[in-house]
Amino acid sequence: MVDLPQWPEDPARLARNPLREQIRRMLVDGLLSGRWQPGERIVERRVASEFNVSQAPVREALRELENLRLIESVPNKGARVRDFGVADMAEIYPVRAGLELVAAELAAPRLSADPRPLEREVESLRRATADGDVEEQIKHSVEFHREIVRAADNSVLSHTWESLGVEVWTRLSVRWLSMELHAKAVDHAQITDAFRRGDPDVGRMVREHVLNYVEAALKTSGHAQ
Repeated sequence: MVDLPQWPEDPARLARNPLREQIRRMLVDGLLSGRWQPGERIVERRVASEFNVSQAPVREALRELENLRLIESVPNKGARVRDFGVADMAEIYPVRAGLELVAAELAAPRLSADPRPLEREVESLRRATADGDVEEQIKHSVEFHREIVRAADNSVLSHTWESLGVEVWTRLSVRWLSMELHAKAVDHAQITDAFRRGDPDVGRMVREHVLNYVEAALKTSGHAQ
């Protein structure tokens, strides 16, 4: 039996991290650790019992993972782990890169006038990197990109971007492929500076930065073209 992380006892922390998100994170950890192998069932009732929660947040978390194509629902058999891999990332990241290019172009005037949201995430990412805190690195790396999308002020773009499960796939990239984020912190600082200067190429910079994730994944996995 794989030891599962314990639920946080701090009520404030629970408020910041809904049960659905905590369960989703633990399920992803289980997929990464090999607890559930491709083709294996994830039994909703059993997961709820182990986490000491009702089945409702487990069902919601499983639905999110199905939307991200990490698991699939089989009629009369429940949820089953998909055989996902780098090929899935190779499909998702170009879409994300295109969305963030548009987001950066829309957000440029606002972030040029006030780059503080990006600056805060860059500084938080630097601290997390210095502390060797991988979870915080992932959090602030994703939040940096979310700030760009948020500054674009386009609800359709934001909804589509969120549907890609950027945080989940970033965690998969880091833990599953041993991708390092310290170089990304440097990229984030350069992108922030480009917004601050009003650089007309900032959209292209963001796009190339995102595409570098999947290129690094392909190299790490030995699937480079």
